[in-house]
Amino acid sequence: MTKKPTKLIIRIILLVGTVVSLFFVPWLLVKAWILPLPDTVQEQMNEAIGHGFDGMIVYVDQAGKPPQYYAAGWHNRESKEPARPKALFKIASISKLYDAVAVTKLVNRGVLSLDKTVADYLPELADRIENADKITLRLMIQHRSGMPNFTDTPNFWGAPTHTFEESIALILDKPANFEPGEDYEYCNTNYLIINKIMDDALGYNNFQFIKQEILVPLNLKNTFGSLAEVNMDDVMSGYHVGHPYDLKADEHGMLATAEDVGTFLRALNDDSLFAPGEQEIYSSIYEYKHAGWVPGYQSFAEYYQDLDAVVVAFYSTTDPKLYNWNLSEIINTRIVKILRKAER
Repeated sequence: MTKKPTKLIIRIILLVGTVVSLFFVPWLLVKAWILPLPDTVQEQMNEAIGHGFDGMIVYVDQAGKPPQYYAAGWHNRESKEPARPKALFKIASISKLYDAVAVTKLVNRGVLSLDKTVADYLPELADRIENADKITLRLMIQHRSGMPNFTDTPNFWGAPTHTFEESIALILDKPANFEPGEDYEYCNTNYLIINKIMDDALGYNNFQFIKQEILVPLNLKNTFGSLAEVNMDDVMSGYHVGHPYDLKADEHGMLATAEDVGTFLRALNDDSLFAPGEQEIYSSIYEYKHAGWVPGYQSFAEYYQDLDAVVVAFYSTTDPKLYNWNLSEIINTRIVKILRKAER
């Protein structure tokens, strides 16, 4: 019969486990977490630049207070131009919130159905995507389709695709990762197909619908569908560790200022964005916050109910091992702590 370990032995085991785990955690993350909390958001951002980010933008919209605009680091590292709080930024997967709102509006109007499948909407893919006859629009919005993620293709970000046909070809005839509805896996293929379905149903590019139904009503004049629509000087430069060049010119979809994203997120969370019947649909299918990543650009947008505040944070540096992603999440948490501390 094996003896139970003593309390001392248990403590030694836990201590050894902690030391071993810390050995594999970059010390920069530990340092960022344990440093004394600064008094202001600007001081926290300056500290973040010291941790290795090239540039950073933060926008805070707190009820009862004027909007707060912050910037630190560089707008362009090469020219040493300081970061601009109202620069355009590639918002990456934050755009999924706009897509989900667009789908909600089209469902409410009877143009789309959440219960129709990939096979219903795109019959040409019925025999090329496993479970196409079971994967509904609802499951795709919720990342529960089981389809492989086309952006997980080896070296995808080194040579990204540019059209629906090129992108969908990367996962055709591949086995499903799980049965539809039986699991969750974040997957960009879902929204690739959702955008195609919206385009086909509308008969034109769905960003025009987003502009008409979301951007114009909210007076969002600094949100765009692609680099082709903007002055490149207004776009914050982005950098990827180990890559020598500015990634600003790479096309990755929607761009916006932090203020525009914040205004959108406020409207999403207070339901002012929705017509009658739409809020119930949206709440049943998607979330009210989001983050985004493409090479050189990390973006975060979240509403904090206890503060009645929207916080949008942009970081212009990424890295292959995603340490900077973890670091940015730590910094975001500290910024919110600073805002909460100011309320005491």
